[in-house]
Amino acid sequence: MQDKIRILIADDHAIVREGLQLILETVDKFEVVGEAADGAEAIKLITDLKPDVILMDLRMPRMDGITAIKHIQKDFPDIAVIILTTYNEDKLMLQGLKAGARGYLLKDTGREVLFDTIKVAARGETLLTSEIINRVLSFTGESQKSPNRNSGGINLTERENEVLNAVAQGGTSKEIAYNLSITERTVKAHLTSIYNKLGVNSRAAAIAEAAKRGWLSGAEQDDSI
Repeated sequence: MQDKIRILIADDHAIVREGLQLILETVDKFEVVGEAADGAEAIKLITDLKPDVILMDLRMPRMDGITAIKHIQKDFPDIAVIILTTYNEDKLMLQGLKAGARGYLLKDTGREVLFDTIKVAARGETLLTSEIINRVLSFTGESQKSPNRNSGGINLTERENEVLNAVAQGGTSKEIAYNLSITERTVKAHLTSIYNKLGVNSRAAAIAEAAKRGWLSGAEQDDSI
């Protein structure tokens, strides 16, 4: 990755895009390379601008953020998408995480959390605050009263269950490896297996899908995952 993290902002409100650019440009490590007024424009700009991270609003004309994330994950899987929206809607949050977003933030979030989320996403990891994880668990818990790890023909091993729940608690690969007395390489192998079984391609999406199935019990800390 380049010395600077290249950021594309996708939001249908010009004042929001301009405000975000001013905030992000206070960090030397960040470079705002472009702006888009909707998801379709963001996708068109990717080839020329080559962003590392896209800050994506959810509700936009022509193409909404969820649809754009799905296209980006399919055609540009190495680009990290962070949902940044004013809408505090759990259903949309789940859809965005399952589509492949590496983070979900409300626009009134503190700038340090915004900065940290971008840095973590650019490294190929995910940062979800404990508040967001608990909201996922609360929302999905209402429709999944009886956890069933074999539902839908999916059968996770005991170790995969341990890794998955550790991820949901906010553990990094290094921390999970230490706590389970295995190597980071083994943790990543288990994660790959979990992704394949759940039909997802990111930690955030795995958390969202596992929570939907009632497999997770809670979150305690706020860290990169």
